[in-house]
Order: sequence, then C-alpha cells, then structure tokens
Amino acid sequence: MKKGFLLLTVLFLAACSGGNERETIDEDEMGEAAVTATGREVVAENLQVPWSINKMGQTFYISERNGTVMKIEGDRQSRQKVELEKTLATAAEAGLLGFVLAPDFANTNRAYAYYTYTDEHGQFNRIVTLKLVDEVWKEEELFLDGIPSGQYHHGGRLKLGPDQKLYATTGDAATDPDIAQDVKSLGGKILRLNLDGSIPEDNPLADSYVYSYGHRNPQGLAWASDGTMYASEHGPSAHDEINLIKPFGNYGWPMVIGDEEQTGIESPLFQSGAEMTWAPSGIAYYEGRLYVATLRGNAVREFNLETGETNEVITGLGRIRDILIEDGVLYFVSNNTDGRGTPEENDDRLYKVELSEI
Repeated sequence: MKKGFLLLTVLFLAACSGGNERETIDEDEMGEAAVTATGREVVAENLQVPWSINKMGQTFYISERNGTVMKIEGDRQSRQKVELEKTLATAAEAGLLGFVLAPDFANTNRAYAYYTYTDEHGQFNRIVTLKLVDEVWKEEELFLDGIPSGQYHHGGRLKLGPDQKLYATTGDAATDPDIAQDVKSLGGKILRLNLDGSIPEDNPLADSYVYSYGHRNPQGLAWASDGTMYASEHGPSAHDEINLIKPFGNYGWPMVIGDEEQTGIESPLFQSGAEMTWAPSGIAYYEGRLYVATLRGNAVREFNLETGETNEVITGLGRIRDILIEDGVLYFVSNNTDGRGTPEENDDRLYKVELSEI
C-alpha cells in the first residue's frame, strides 16, 4: 500500500473556514496521493460530539454524546431524540457513548446503548436496549448497571462480535485504578454478554461478564476475518496500546505500562511509547491491517499486523473518534466539538474514502 516512509503534507484551502486542511501523503506517489486528497468525501456535517458509527444499507445512525442519534440518508439528515430512564451525566467524556444496531434491527427497530448517568446514588454507566418508535429512541430494557464511573475513563465502546455476542469496554473510572485488576469489579474490563443481556455460558469466568481485565480506558474493538480480537486503549501520559485480546487475559493496568513485561501479563502489539500519544478510540480491521481513530493523534492511523509498522494515513481533520469499514470504503467521524478540539465551521463531520486511495 505504501512505497516509502517519507511523508509530505499537502495544504489546501478548507472550504468553509478559510483555514488550512492537511493530508499526509507519500512523496513517492504524489499523483496517487493527490487523488486521495480530492477523493475524500464529506458525507454529513454539523454532528454534535459523535461517538459511534452504524450503517444499515445506505442509512447511517451515529450516536451523539449529548443524547441524540443522527440519521443520515443520502443528502438528508435528521436528529433523533433518545429518551433514557436516567439523566445523562455531564462529566468530561461522559454521555451517550456506545451504540450498535441489533442484528435484527430491520425487523425490530432495536439497538444496544452504553451511557453514563447520574442519580441520587452517584454516577455510573449502564448497558441498555433502545427501540426506535416514531423517530424517537426509547430505553427499553436494562442489561447491566453499576459500571464504575468518574470524571474520566468511562470506556464505552459496544460491538457485536462474530460469535453474535455483545462486547463492551469499560474504564477504570480514573478514581481507583486497582479496580482494573479486581475481577469482581466491572471497571477496567472488556465485558461479553448474550444478546438478551444474560451471561454467556462459555465466558472464561463462571457467572461473570468479564472477558478480559487490567484495562485503563479501552475505547475500540475489532475482529479479524479469522475471529482474532483487537482492542485500543488509552495509556497514562502516552503509552497508548493496541492489544490482541485473549479470553481472561490480564493487560496489566495499573501494574505495568507500555512495553514493560511481567509474568502473566499480556504485552501490547503496538504501544506509542513515552514521547507520543495517540488517544486511540474506534478501530476496524481490513486485509491484515488495523485502522484506528486517534483523538490527540488527530489522525486515522494504520497498523500493519504483519510488519509491525504504523503510520498516519489521514490527517488534518482534527480529532477522530470512530471508524467503520465496509466493502473497501473507510468511514470516519471527526470529534472536534467535544470541548478538546478546535472545531471549524460545520464540524463535526462524517467522511468516507476508498481504502485503495490511501
């Protein structure tokens, strides 16, 4: 896909802001990369802190952290209200996060959601089902409650695995990192649920949703065509990770970070080191590579699983939150309106680009 590692930044006028937009390209392939710059298409604009991309046929459903879902059909956009049983939390990084359409959505109008809430007992995360009724999503059934929450580190990614189980990432809540090592706690874990909310009989720990543990703030899940599972994770002051996930694997937080090794601890496939931070979020697998949305990295980053190399393939659009790949097309959402970015006019956006062009 790449002939060299020397990168050149091409600057061109941003359509609405008058600012500069940057696209990282390979100097050896100027003509091909120029096609990449013009070939990147804006599918939708004016998203409000988007978090999860879903696509059903030609229609997109994108969760927004303030408690709405943006529906996109061709040139038409409509913001759908989400009615929840609990009050959405306003803490940093909190709100309506993970959102995934049920496999039978076309018949049931059902989806799964992960959100942070507050009530008289405090602040927590929960996993629920939603049902779309007259263009309003309504909380229908509670699957799991009491997931630890704090000012930061909510996790929040929901994904359907190839085994037709629902997976959820949870953070350490930034209050007591040691809960990541406590298998009785739901914090700092990757959880695995049946699609009715029950505990799968073949989970690695009996009568437990816990699938893997020792996570700090995982925000991305993906599977290779052979079923191998991968996750992205925010590290402390850099040391971000891309991990191969094993049933009941211990990923070390808070005992080890980065490339530190300890018996019984799974080491990351990739880690950003002490001098670089990616803040990786949504990820997707395609033909031996992982494509990862990075927030502080301000890029879509490619990880080659065969060579161990990584590089930025899309830059200049600010913070990137989630990624979806379908039929060789990469879709991704910017996240500049989350309070930590510098939004341009009409941010945030849903983009698409042919993978063959990057």
